[in-house]
Amino acid sequence: MAEGNEFQIPRVQLGNQGLEVSKLGFGCMSLTGIYNSPLSEENGIAIIKHAFSKGITFFDSADIYGPHSNEILLGKALKQLPREKIQIATKFGIQTMELPNVKVNGSPQYVRSSCEASLKRLDVEYIDLYYQHRVDTKVPIEETVGELKKLVEEGKIKYIGLSEPSPDTIRRAHAVHPITALQMEWSLWTRDIEEEIIPLCRELGIGIVPYSPLGHGFFAGKGVVEKAANSVLVQISPIFCVIYWLDF
Repeated sequence: MAEGNEFQIPRVQLGNQGLEVSKLGFGCMSLTGIYNSPLSEENGIAIIKHAFSKGITFFDSADIYGPHSNEILLGKALKQLPREKIQIATKFGIQTMELPNVKVNGSPQYVRSSCEASLKRLDVEYIDLYYQHRVDTKVPIEETVGELKKLVEEGKIKYIGLSEPSPDTIRRAHAVHPITALQMEWSLWTRDIEEEIIPLCRELGIGIVPYSPLGHGFFAGKGVVEKAANSVLVQISPIFCVIYWLDF
């Protein structure tokens, strides 16, 4: 971890259910290619290990990333790291992502089968934070969270999260089982959650995990401006999504 006068990444409570994480986290999505070409397994594992060496202990994945290969890569990296010092988040719910036909599934049967599959790919006994990646409007949120609650009771997951839910969905889900964290887009140019979501999270004690805080790389100094035929083309180089938490 940190040595000498090197900066030590602080730790923070995410929500009020007891989950403690590094305040700076690492989103693994781009390691297996979404906005960019996939990295080699060797390089992907090296990056995860380097992040850990700098004090990052929270790593975010999803079954749809790859699909599946992202969790497999993270699982292989975990074999070279102390599992007890790491917090794993992964997600379920996006069954297919072939645009424009995105299929979302929040049925209890799919919740359980997805969790079992992620545990196997990650090769771990439990998932620290398990998110519903997108809400299935065809299935009552009470049924989805009810199955997640059973997984908590069985020790297969420790904490429950939601990604991109509405305020009403948050309240209904939280009434079934405490929601530890929401993953929402929040940056200098995406501030929609500040009107309703953040006040609600303060009320219920739910943590916020902002994704794409650098505007998908726009605010990271990765823009390259090229002049061509009297026009300006701005190319944004993909960056690894960094997830972080704010104190309230």
